[in-house]
Amino acid sequence: MDLRNCHNFHDFRRLAKRRVPGPIFDYIDGAADEETTHRRNTEAFESCDLVPSVLRGVGSVDLSVTAMGQKLALPVYCSPTALQRLFHHQGERAVAAAAAKYGTMFGVSSLGTVSLEELRKAHDTSQIYQFYFHKDRGLNRAMLQRAKDARIDIMMLTVDSITGGNRERDLRTGFSIPFRLTLAGMLQFAVKPRWGIKYITHERFRLPQLEEHIDMRGSALSIGGYFTEMLDPSMNWDDVAEMVRHWNGQFCLKGVMSPADAKRAAEIGCTGIVVSNHGGRQLDGSRASFDQLAEIVDAVGDRIDVLMDGGVQRGTHVLKALSVGAKAVGVGRYYLYPLAAAGQAGVERALGLMKAELERDMKLMGCIAIGQLSRDNLRLR
Repeated sequence: MDLRNCHNFHDFRRLAKRRVPGPIFDYIDGAADEETTHRRNTEAFESCDLVPSVLRGVGSVDLSVTAMGQKLALPVYCSPTALQRLFHHQGERAVAAAAAKYGTMFGVSSLGTVSLEELRKAHDTSQIYQFYFHKDRGLNRAMLQRAKDARIDIMMLTVDSITGGNRERDLRTGFSIPFRLTLAGMLQFAVKPRWGIKYITHERFRLPQLEEHIDMRGSALSIGGYFTEMLDPSMNWDDVAEMVRHWNGQFCLKGVMSPADAKRAAEIGCTGIVVSNHGGRQLDGSRASFDQLAEIVDAVGDRIDVLMDGGVQRGTHVLKALSVGAKAVGVGRYYLYPLAAAGQAGVERALGLMKAELERDMKLMGCIAIGQLSRDNLRLR
Protein backbone atom coordinates (compact mmCIF):
# COMPACT_ATOMS: atom_id res chain seq x y z
CA MET A 1 0.00 0.00 0.00
CA ASP A 2 1.29 3.50 -0.87
CA LEU A 3 -0.01 7.04 -0.74
CA ARG A 4 -1.70 6.81 -4.15
CA ASN A 5 -3.92 4.07 -2.79
CA CYS A 6 -5.07 6.14 0.18
CA HIS A 7 -8.60 7.34 -0.47
CA ASN A 8 -9.94 7.99 3.02
CA PHE A 9 -9.13 8.37 6.70
CA HIS A 10 -8.88 4.61 7.27
CA ASP A 11 -6.40 4.14 4.43
CA PHE A 12 -4.10 6.81 5.89
CA ARG A 13 -4.39 5.20 9.32
CA ARG A 14 -3.37 1.79 7.94
CA LEU A 15 -0.40 3.27 6.07
CA ALA A 16 0.79 5.15 9.16
CA LYS A 17 0.56 1.97 11.22
CA ARG A 18 2.83 0.23 8.71
CA ARG A 19 5.43 2.98 8.59
CA VAL A 20 5.94 4.31 12.12
CA PRO A 21 7.00 2.45 15.28
CA GLY A 22 4.19 1.13 17.45
CA PRO A 23 4.68 3.54 20.40
CA ILE A 24 4.41 6.55 18.10
CA PHE A 25 1.39 5.17 16.26
CA ASP A 26 -0.29 4.44 19.59
CA TYR A 27 0.39 7.99 20.78
CA ILE A 28 -1.47 9.35 17.74
CA ASP A 29 -4.14 6.66 17.72
CA GLY A 30 -4.83 6.23 21.40
CA ALA A 31 -7.08 7.97 23.89
CA ALA A 32 -7.95 7.89 27.59
CA ASP A 33 -9.11 4.89 29.63
CA GLU A 34 -11.46 2.66 27.59
CA GLU A 35 -11.32 5.11 24.65
CA THR A 36 -15.12 5.30 24.71
CA THR A 37 -15.29 9.03 24.02
CA HIS A 38 -12.78 8.70 21.19
CA ARG A 39 -15.04 6.18 19.44
CA ARG A 40 -18.21 8.10 20.22
CA ASN A 41 -16.84 11.28 18.65
CA THR A 42 -17.19 9.73 15.20
CA GLU A 43 -20.28 7.65 15.96
CA ALA A 44 -22.12 10.82 16.98
CA PHE A 45 -22.23 12.00 13.37
CA GLU A 46 -24.28 8.93 12.49
CA SER A 47 -27.06 10.03 14.86
CA CYS A 48 -28.45 12.38 12.23
CA ASP A 49 -28.93 12.26 8.46
CA LEU A 50 -28.53 14.82 5.71
CA VAL A 51 -31.60 15.87 3.73
CA PRO A 52 -30.50 17.04 0.27
CA SER A 53 -32.31 19.39 -2.08
CA VAL A 54 -32.31 18.91 -5.86
CA LEU A 55 -32.53 21.00 -9.03
CA ARG A 56 -30.83 23.94 -7.35
CA GLY A 57 -28.27 24.82 -10.06
CA VAL A 58 -24.98 23.98 -8.40
CA GLY A 59 -22.47 24.47 -11.18
CA SER A 60 -19.81 25.83 -8.83
CA VAL A 61 -19.35 25.68 -5.08
CA ASP A 62 -17.79 28.22 -2.72
CA LEU A 63 -16.31 26.47 0.32
CA SER A 64 -14.96 29.62 1.98
CA VAL A 65 -15.87 30.65 5.51
CA THR A 66 -14.87 33.35 7.96
CA ALA A 67 -13.95 32.10 11.43
CA MET A 68 -12.24 33.95 14.26
CA GLY A 69 -11.70 36.90 11.93
CA GLN A 70 -9.91 34.72 9.36
CA LYS A 71 -11.09 34.17 5.79
CA LEU A 72 -10.53 30.50 4.98
CA ALA A 73 -10.84 28.83 1.57
CA LEU A 74 -11.92 25.63 3.34
CA PRO A 75 -14.23 25.23 6.35
CA VAL A 76 -11.72 22.71 7.75
CA TYR A 77 -8.51 23.68 9.57
CA CYS A 78 -5.54 21.75 10.99
CA SER A 79 -5.93 21.78 14.76
CA PRO A 80 -2.74 22.30 16.76
CA THR A 81 -1.18 19.05 17.93
CA ALA A 82 2.00 18.27 19.84
CA LEU A 83 5.27 16.55 18.88
CA GLN A 84 4.75 16.49 15.12
CA ARG A 85 8.41 15.90 14.20
CA LEU A 86 8.24 12.60 16.08
CA PHE A 87 5.66 11.40 13.59
CA HIS A 88 7.61 12.57 10.53
CA HIS A 89 10.83 14.56 10.33
CA GLN A 90 9.08 17.42 8.47
CA GLY A 91 6.57 17.87 11.29
CA GLU A 92 4.81 21.25 11.51
CA ARG A 93 6.61 22.45 8.37
CA ALA A 94 4.68 19.88 6.34
CA VAL A 95 1.34 20.73 7.96
CA ALA A 96 1.82 24.48 7.59
CA ALA A 97 2.78 24.17 3.92
CA ALA A 98 -0.21 21.92 3.16
CA ALA A 99 -2.59 24.25 5.00
CA ALA A 100 -1.20 27.22 3.07
CA LYS A 101 -1.67 25.38 -0.24
CA TYR A 102 -5.35 24.87 0.54
CA GLY A 103 -5.91 28.32 2.03
CA THR A 104 -6.81 27.26 5.54
CA MET A 105 -5.36 27.84 8.99
CA PHE A 106 -3.10 25.62 11.05
CA GLY A 107 -2.09 25.50 14.69
CA VAL A 108 1.19 25.29 16.57
CA SER A 109 1.26 23.77 20.03
CA SER A 110 3.19 24.81 23.12
CA LEU A 111 4.61 21.31 22.66
CA GLY A 112 5.33 22.00 18.99
CA THR A 113 8.61 20.90 17.43
CA VAL A 114 9.12 23.87 15.07
CA SER A 115 9.18 27.47 16.28
CA LEU A 116 6.30 29.89 15.93
CA GLU A 117 8.62 32.39 14.31
CA GLU A 118 9.90 30.07 11.59
CA LEU A 119 6.41 29.09 10.52
CA ARG A 120 5.15 32.68 10.62
CA LYS A 121 7.98 33.78 8.30
CA ALA A 122 7.38 30.88 5.92
CA HIS A 123 3.61 31.23 5.48
CA ASP A 124 1.08 34.05 5.40
CA THR A 125 -1.86 31.75 6.10
CA SER A 126 -3.70 32.15 9.40
CA GLN A 127 -1.78 30.72 12.35
CA ILE A 128 -3.10 29.54 15.71
CA TYR A 129 -1.04 29.16 18.86
CA GLN A 130 -2.28 26.50 21.26
CA PHE A 131 -1.36 27.73 24.72
CA TYR A 132 -1.02 25.57 27.82
CA PHE A 133 -1.27 27.43 31.13
CA HIS A 134 1.75 26.59 33.30
CA LYS A 135 2.28 26.83 37.03
CA ASP A 136 5.12 29.25 36.29
CA ARG A 137 3.24 32.51 35.65
CA GLY A 138 6.41 34.14 34.35
CA LEU A 139 6.61 31.44 31.70
CA ASN A 140 3.02 32.10 30.74
CA ARG A 141 3.65 35.83 30.32
CA ALA A 142 6.80 35.20 28.29
CA MET A 143 5.06 32.73 25.97
CA LEU A 144 2.11 35.06 25.46
CA GLN A 145 4.42 37.95 24.57
CA ARG A 146 6.43 35.75 22.23
CA ALA A 147 3.26 34.85 20.34
CA LYS A 148 2.30 38.53 20.10
CA ASP A 149 5.77 39.37 18.77
CA ALA A 150 5.47 36.58 16.19
CA ARG A 151 2.15 38.09 14.96
CA ILE A 152 0.12 34.97 15.69
CA ASP A 153 -3.47 35.43 14.46
CA ILE A 154 -5.37 33.45 17.10
CA MET A 155 -4.52 32.63 20.70
CA MET A 156 -6.15 29.30 21.56
CA LEU A 157 -6.01 28.45 25.26
CA THR A 158 -6.54 24.77 25.97
CA VAL A 159 -8.72 24.46 29.06
CA ASP A 160 -9.42 20.71 29.25
CA SER A 161 -5.86 19.59 30.04
CA ILE A 162 -5.08 20.91 33.51
CA THR A 163 -3.96 17.37 34.34
CA GLY A 164 -2.99 14.46 32.15
CA GLY A 165 -5.51 11.98 30.80
CA ASN A 166 -4.96 8.29 31.53
CA ARG A 167 -3.50 7.16 28.20
CA GLU A 168 -2.83 3.53 28.90
CA ARG A 169 -1.28 2.71 25.54
CA ASP A 170 1.56 5.15 26.32
CA LEU A 171 2.01 3.62 29.76
CA ARG A 172 2.44 0.17 28.23
CA THR A 173 5.11 1.28 25.74
CA GLY A 174 6.87 3.80 28.00
CA PHE A 175 6.34 6.61 25.48
CA SER A 176 8.04 9.76 26.77
CA ILE A 177 10.26 12.67 25.74
CA PRO A 178 13.15 11.84 25.45
CA PHE A 179 12.41 8.17 24.80
CA ARG A 180 12.46 5.91 27.85
CA LEU A 181 10.83 2.88 26.35
CA THR A 182 9.83 -0.44 27.84
CA LEU A 183 11.33 -3.55 26.27
CA ALA A 184 8.15 -4.08 24.28
CA GLY A 185 8.35 -0.49 23.08
CA MET A 186 11.99 -0.85 22.01
CA LEU A 187 11.20 -3.96 20.01
CA GLN A 188 8.51 -2.07 18.12
CA PHE A 189 11.08 0.58 17.14
CA ALA A 190 13.53 -2.12 16.05
CA VAL A 191 11.16 -3.49 13.42
CA LYS A 192 10.70 -0.03 11.81
CA PRO A 193 14.33 0.98 11.09
CA ARG A 194 13.40 3.41 8.30
CA TRP A 195 11.75 5.74 10.82
CA GLY A 196 14.82 5.56 13.08
CA ILE A 197 17.22 6.42 10.26
CA LYS A 198 15.23 9.51 9.33
CA TYR A 199 14.96 10.53 12.98
CA ILE A 200 18.72 10.28 13.51
CA THR A 201 19.82 11.85 10.21
CA HIS A 202 17.70 14.99 10.49
CA GLU A 203 17.97 17.88 12.95
CA ARG A 204 17.71 16.99 16.59
CA PHE A 205 14.32 16.84 18.23
CA ARG A 206 13.40 20.08 20.01
CA LEU A 207 10.50 21.77 21.75
CA PRO A 208 11.39 25.35 20.76
CA GLN A 209 8.42 27.00 22.45
CA LEU A 210 9.54 25.58 25.81
CA GLU A 211 13.28 24.95 25.63
CA GLU A 212 14.29 28.33 27.07
CA HIS A 213 12.17 27.67 30.13
CA ILE A 214 12.10 23.91 30.79
CA ASP A 215 15.14 21.61 30.81
CA MET A 216 14.08 18.26 29.42
CA ARG A 217 17.59 16.89 28.89
CA GLY A 218 18.10 15.29 32.27
CA SER A 219 15.20 12.88 32.50
CA ALA A 220 12.32 11.57 30.51
CA LEU A 221 9.01 13.39 30.79
CA SER A 222 5.91 11.57 29.70
CA ILE A 223 3.25 13.67 28.05
CA GLY A 224 0.86 12.79 30.86
CA GLY A 225 3.58 13.80 33.29
CA TYR A 226 4.03 17.14 31.54
CA PHE A 227 0.33 17.92 31.92
CA THR A 228 0.27 16.77 35.53
CA GLU A 229 3.54 18.30 36.72
CA MET A 230 3.95 21.46 34.65
CA LEU A 231 0.41 22.74 34.06
CA ASP A 232 -1.63 24.64 36.60
CA PRO A 233 -4.88 22.99 37.75
CA SER A 234 -5.73 26.14 39.71
CA MET A 235 -6.26 28.10 36.47
CA ASN A 236 -9.60 29.91 36.71
CA TRP A 237 -11.80 32.40 34.88
CA ASP A 238 -9.95 35.38 36.37
CA ASP A 239 -6.66 34.07 34.96
CA VAL A 240 -8.23 33.67 31.53
CA ALA A 241 -9.82 37.12 31.63
CA GLU A 242 -6.39 38.61 32.33
CA MET A 243 -4.94 36.73 29.35
CA VAL A 244 -7.78 37.93 27.11
CA ARG A 245 -7.09 41.56 28.11
CA HIS A 246 -3.35 41.20 27.56
CA TRP A 247 -3.73 39.49 24.19
CA ASN A 248 -6.24 42.06 22.92
CA GLY A 249 -7.08 40.08 19.78
CA GLN A 250 -8.71 36.90 18.58
CA PHE A 251 -8.83 34.68 21.69
CA CYS A 252 -10.35 31.23 21.72
CA LEU A 253 -10.95 28.63 24.46
CA LYS A 254 -10.38 25.07 23.28
CA GLY A 255 -12.13 22.34 25.24
CA VAL A 256 -15.47 23.94 26.11
CA MET A 257 -18.25 21.36 26.47
CA SER A 258 -21.00 23.08 28.49
CA PRO A 259 -23.30 25.99 27.50
CA ALA A 260 -22.63 27.67 30.87
CA ASP A 261 -18.88 27.72 30.20
CA ALA A 262 -19.50 28.96 26.66
CA LYS A 263 -21.54 31.87 28.04
CA ARG A 264 -18.81 32.69 30.56
CA ALA A 265 -16.22 32.71 27.76
CA ALA A 266 -18.31 35.25 25.86
CA GLU A 267 -18.73 37.39 28.99
CA ILE A 268 -14.98 37.72 29.61
CA GLY A 269 -14.28 38.78 26.02
CA CYS A 270 -13.31 35.60 24.20
CA THR A 271 -14.06 35.85 20.50
CA GLY A 272 -14.45 32.11 19.98
CA ILE A 273 -14.57 28.66 21.52
CA VAL A 274 -13.83 25.17 20.28
CA VAL A 275 -16.33 22.54 21.32
CA SER A 276 -13.86 19.73 21.97
CA ASN A 277 -13.04 16.85 24.31
CA HIS A 278 -9.39 16.69 23.20
CA GLY A 279 -10.09 13.82 20.83
CA GLY A 280 -11.17 11.63 23.75
CA ARG A 281 -7.68 11.87 25.23
CA GLN A 282 -8.62 13.49 28.56
CA LEU A 283 -11.91 12.62 30.31
CA ASP A 284 -13.19 9.31 28.99
CA GLY A 285 -16.96 9.19 29.19
CA SER A 286 -17.19 12.85 28.22
CA ARG A 287 -19.95 13.65 25.76
CA ALA A 288 -19.07 13.69 22.07
CA SER A 289 -18.30 17.11 20.61
CA PHE A 290 -20.95 16.86 17.90
CA ASP A 291 -23.57 15.81 20.44
CA GLN A 292 -22.95 19.05 22.38
CA LEU A 293 -22.60 21.38 19.43
CA ALA A 294 -26.26 22.43 18.95
CA GLU A 295 -26.71 23.23 22.64
CA ILE A 296 -23.66 25.47 22.66
CA VAL A 297 -24.42 27.18 19.35
CA ASP A 298 -27.90 27.98 20.68
CA ALA A 299 -26.37 29.45 23.84
CA VAL A 300 -23.66 31.70 22.35
CA GLY A 301 -23.59 31.37 18.56
CA ASP A 302 -24.91 34.90 18.10
CA ARG A 303 -22.15 36.35 20.32
CA ILE A 304 -18.95 34.45 19.54
CA ASP A 305 -17.67 32.04 16.89
CA VAL A 306 -18.24 28.40 17.74
CA LEU A 307 -15.78 25.92 16.23
CA MET A 308 -15.73 22.17 16.75
CA ASP A 309 -13.30 19.28 16.58
CA GLY A 310 -13.39 15.59 17.41
CA GLY A 311 -14.01 12.48 15.35
CA VAL A 312 -14.14 14.15 11.92
CA GLN A 313 -13.29 11.64 9.20
CA ARG A 314 -15.46 12.66 6.24
CA GLY A 315 -16.70 15.68 4.35
CA THR A 316 -20.24 14.76 5.38
CA HIS A 317 -19.19 15.04 9.04
CA VAL A 318 -18.01 18.58 8.34
CA LEU A 319 -21.26 19.46 6.57
CA LYS A 320 -23.29 18.20 9.52
CA ALA A 321 -21.30 20.31 11.97
CA LEU A 322 -21.61 23.38 9.76
CA SER A 323 -25.35 22.77 9.37
CA VAL A 324 -25.72 22.79 13.17
CA GLY A 325 -23.91 26.12 13.35
CA ALA A 326 -20.15 25.60 13.66
CA LYS A 327 -18.16 28.32 11.86
CA ALA A 328 -15.34 25.89 10.99
CA VAL A 329 -14.27 22.38 11.90
CA GLY A 330 -10.88 21.27 13.20
CA VAL A 331 -9.16 18.00 12.33
CA GLY A 332 -6.31 16.29 14.18
CA ARG A 333 -5.84 12.59 13.49
CA TYR A 334 -7.26 13.23 10.01
CA TYR A 335 -3.96 14.94 9.05
CA LEU A 336 -1.64 13.26 11.57
CA TYR A 337 -1.95 9.79 10.03
CA PRO A 338 -1.00 11.04 6.55
CA LEU A 339 1.76 13.18 8.08
CA ALA A 340 3.21 10.12 9.80
CA ALA A 341 2.84 8.05 6.64
CA ALA A 342 4.22 10.46 4.05
CA GLY A 343 5.02 13.93 5.37
CA GLN A 344 3.86 16.98 3.41
CA ALA A 345 2.67 14.90 0.46
CA GLY A 346 0.43 12.92 2.80
CA VAL A 347 -1.13 16.00 4.44
CA GLU A 348 -1.70 17.59 1.03
CA ARG A 349 -3.41 14.46 -0.24
CA ALA A 350 -5.64 14.30 2.85
CA LEU A 351 -6.69 17.95 2.54
CA GLY A 352 -7.18 17.51 -1.20
CA LEU A 353 -9.48 14.56 -0.63
CA MET A 354 -11.41 16.55 1.98
CA LYS A 355 -11.83 19.45 -0.44
CA ALA A 356 -13.05 17.12 -3.19
CA GLU A 357 -15.50 15.44 -0.79
CA LEU A 358 -16.87 18.77 0.37
CA GLU A 359 -17.35 20.06 -3.17
CA ARG A 360 -19.09 16.86 -4.25
CA ASP A 361 -21.24 16.65 -1.13
CA MET A 362 -22.25 20.32 -1.34
CA LYS A 363 -23.44 19.78 -4.92
CA LEU A 364 -25.38 16.70 -3.84
CA MET A 365 -26.93 18.76 -1.02
CA GLY A 366 -28.01 21.41 -3.54
CA CYS A 367 -25.87 24.13 -1.93
CA ILE A 368 -23.38 26.46 -3.61
CA ALA A 369 -22.14 28.21 -0.44
CA ILE A 370 -21.53 27.15 3.14
CA GLY A 371 -23.99 29.79 4.36
CA GLN A 372 -26.83 27.87 2.70
CA LEU A 373 -26.40 24.97 5.12
CA SER A 374 -28.76 24.95 8.09
CA ARG A 375 -30.49 22.59 10.50
CA ASP A 376 -33.25 22.23 7.90
CA ASN A 377 -30.73 19.95 6.15
CA LEU A 378 -30.64 17.55 9.12
CA ARG A 379 -32.93 14.95 10.66
CA LEU A 380 -32.27 13.05 13.86
CA ARG A 381 -32.61 9.31 13.55
